[in-house]
Amino acid sequence: MNPKQPFKWRHYQAEIILLCVRWYLRYPLSYRHLEEMMAERGLSVDHSTVYRWVQAYAPELEKRCSPQLKSTNDSWRVDETYTALASVMRYNQLKYKSL
Repeated sequence: MNPKQPFKWRHYQAEIILLCVRWYLRYPLSYRHLEEMMAERGLSVDHSTVYRWVQAYAPELEKRCSPQLKSTNDSWRVDETYTALASVMRYNQLKYKSL
């Protein structure tokens, strides 16, 4: 892929290609779902074409978007206790704490 002109020699406009790739990566859609969605909008796009777009442009999108994403902290816990009240064990959830 040419980094200066990544959409050169493509049959469809860059906006359509990026829209399909973004929808595929963001939502649980199949290539055939995207084919149907584009057909509803008047575009004849084959599912194998969408597959090739995803294979070509997804790594570049990930590389460009990764620095802007916030890093997440996978560590968390919930303070919880069981107390005996009138000889019955009861569950009490106190609050969430993020580490």
